[in-house]
Amino acid sequence: MSKKDNGAALILAYLNEKNRPYSAQDVFSNLQKQHGLGKTAVVKAMELLALEGKIKEKIYGKQKIYFADQAQFKDVNDADLKSMDHQISELSGEVQSLTQSCRQLDAELKELNSSLTTEEMVSEIQELKAECSGYRARLEKIKSASNHITPEEKDKVYKERDLYVKEWKKRKRLASDMINSILEGYPKSKKEFLEEVGVETDEDCKVVLPNT
Repeated sequence: MSKKDNGAALILAYLNEKNRPYSAQDVFSNLQKQHGLGKTAVVKAMELLALEGKIKEKIYGKQKIYFADQAQFKDVNDADLKSMDHQISELSGEVQSLTQSCRQLDAELKELNSSLTTEEMVSEIQELKAECSGYRARLEKIKSASNHITPEEKDKVYKERDLYVKEWKKRKRLASDMINSILEGYPKSKKEFLEEVGVETDEDCKVVLPNT
């Protein structure tokens, strides 16, 4: 069978199976990816099939619609139609239920994939136990130390620090006031004055005055 005949056979089988109207573009879109049919080949094959009477053709404005020859199908009575409608309804409900189950299973799978494996959990537990052991040893070492500082001693140290910081700020302010007073009658810049008298500021020593 030639490629052309094979394409026509595929299209005929497809239209008979689906038994619904399609344009040539619809058939091309539905079959091209799987069978690699070109659009021109699809159009020619469908026109030929219609010409041979194997499929039916209807024209709506500028568009041609093709569908299977209904004469090849058995007549269906009302009882059969109702039975098929009932079957379709049942199958639709089953599809909906299965779709919901698939979504739930996909969510569970996603959660499982993002969780640690058993081996990873065992490894992490061992690491945490080792970390806890290190903290326990450090805590015991701190508890057994003999040079603990009492709350009173700690409070005394903080008070002395605050006192020294306040004195530092006070002396720095006094020194700054004196320098500014001298600079009022000094012909050179502040930087030149400080260099001349040999004064080093906190900034020169990269010292930051702490907060009290």
